[in-house]
Amino acid sequence: MMEDGKHAVILAGGQGVRLRPYTTRIPQPLVPIGGEMSILEIVLRQLRAYGFTSVTLAIGPLGQIIRAYVGDGSAWDVDVAFHLQREPLGSVGSLLSMKDYLPERFVVMNGDVLTDLNYRALLDEHTLSDADVTVATYSREVRIDFGVLEISDSRITEFRERPSLGCSVSMGVYGMSRRVLERYAEGTAMGFDTLMLDQLSLGRSPRSFAFDGYWLDIGRPDDYDRANNEFAQRRSQLLPSRAPVRTLLDGSLDAA
Repeated sequence: MMEDGKHAVILAGGQGVRLRPYTTRIPQPLVPIGGEMSILEIVLRQLRAYGFTSVTLAIGPLGQIIRAYVGDGSAWDVDVAFHLQREPLGSVGSLLSMKDYLPERFVVMNGDVLTDLNYRALLDEHTLSDADVTVATYSREVRIDFGVLEISDSRITEFRERPSLGCSVSMGVYGMSRRVLERYAEGTAMGFDTLMLDQLSLGRSPRSFAFDGYWLDIGRPDDYDRANNEFAQRRSQLLPSRAPVRTLLDGSLDAA
């Protein structure tokens, strides 16, 4: 079992369906940002800057490419282990088969998140609150492309043309306590949606870690294009340290 410390699990086993054709032959966490480095490169550098010393990468069908790219993590001064998902079990399901090797508290994140979130602050707050799960949340405006009606007794009482609705959404980054996984058997297929509903039904309401900085879900093509357009401007914001950079072209290491 790993020592209790700053550890992160990066979920990198998906097939990147939403981002095709970019992900036809390359795993989504390795798609280039700004023509310079992959999302995964950015995330590993960020985690190390915030004091994380070990990472588990949950990989899938294209995992051998990620394994060849990351190696043992020494390029970023991070101890990297790999967990192969032989069948799709969902984001939480993939954690169940590795639960005996995880510390008491850790960060879990999707491998396609581009943000300047302070992962250490998230884990510290999660630890202090003694929560089962803490969700990094972001306020987002969602535009409805229809006229929205309020109806009472078959009468329209209100009409709004293409309104924007504010809501809090999950960033795909979580603080998690290992004990929450003990309720489920290894091999169970489940996602974070099921875990959230189970927690609510048990009266163990997940906590929110509200964030108002920079966040993009690179699984969305529009956000991927935006990330590429904005990376040069936000480079120093997204890369808090001068760790080595592994280029996508030849695998060499250059100074940042």
